[in-house]
Amino acid sequence: MKKRINLLREFSIPLIAGVIVALLWANVAPESYIHFDHAPLIGTLSFHFITNELFMVFFFGIAAVEITQSCLPGGDLNPPRKAVNPLLATFGGVLGPVLVYFALNRFIGSESLSNGWGIPTATDIALAWLAARMVFGANHPVIAFLLLLAIADDAIGLAIIAVFYPDPAYPVEPFWLLLTGAGMATAYLLRNYGFRNYWPYLILGGIPGWLGLHEAHLHPALALVFIVPFLPHPTRETKHLFEEDPADYSTLARFEHEWKIIVDFGLFMFGLANAGVEFTAIGTATWLVFISLLAGKTVGIFSLGYLGEKLGFPLPDGMRHRELLLAGIIAGIGFTVALFVAGEAFSDSAIQGAAKMGAMFSILAFPLAVLLSRLLKIKKLS
Repeated sequence: MKKRINLLREFSIPLIAGVIVALLWANVAPESYIHFDHAPLIGTLSFHFITNELFMVFFFGIAAVEITQSCLPGGDLNPPRKAVNPLLATFGGVLGPVLVYFALNRFIGSESLSNGWGIPTATDIALAWLAARMVFGANHPVIAFLLLLAIADDAIGLAIIAVFYPDPAYPVEPFWLLLTGAGMATAYLLRNYGFRNYWPYLILGGIPGWLGLHEAHLHPALALVFIVPFLPHPTRETKHLFEEDPADYSTLARFEHEWKIIVDFGLFMFGLANAGVEFTAIGTATWLVFISLLAGKTVGIFSLGYLGEKLGFPLPDGMRHRELLLAGIIAGIGFTVALFVAGEAFSDSAIQGAAKMGAMFSILAFPLAVLLSRLLKIKKLS
């Protein structure tokens, strides 16, 4: 039973199932879907609000765990020199899609679409990891390279969401960020006083953090990003991304272990709440997002990864330029975070739906990478 559950999580079945159900529902009975998604469900809270503003707190919290662990001594982003090439590739994977988006928008788009530039900067960590394992095998050095890139990419993505996508109907009120700061200070004090249970951090630190961001008209889903780094953890990291260390009983490790399965299966809710767009919604924004993800990520990651190598920061042992090219293509799978950003970038439902279709089309990077891996005769390392 446990093996079956792990397979469902590993292949992102809950997320994909949620997307399929949402697409079918939105195209068969659009009014029913919209009512379900946005009508009050619990009190005044809609399913969409509960998913995007409450559940996604834990999604981004788990992402913050991976970032925190990677930055510790022994982690995949420490020491900095070891991470220079994937970090340069990360900047390429952000800058490339932005430049492609603006260039395409100038020729085939319009001013009303310009705010969508942040959508193709995202990489879906779980789906990219799954695609990389199927293309390269479980033990290929590209796996760690791509995961490092995806984690750093999503860290930049979190900053983009927080800074560039406030709700235009509600101007930012920075005074309320003092409440978020108070939540961080509380988490710091809890750690200093030796609290080992993560619940006081979530309640006494996370709730003020969420309220501060919400009232400041920023994105409360990012609340735990500011709290998770304060959870007690080892001074040195002994595992790689997405691995579990059975000897690590720290607060940070327990939070990740106990919430990751909830997040993995809860992504069904995310897919259901955000992927319900009608196929007639396909428009210019669809192609801007899709091409920017696929071409922008590939060119940006390959170019700056290659540049890093020339500057004396080599690719991992066993990784060549052809693997770097495929890593760029796989990183073009934006999906989860891209869907989230699309929901924040546009208030017009038609444009938002078209942009979301582009984010979902990015899954085509998966079969493209598989096809190219065979043409390039990539050897799997299982």
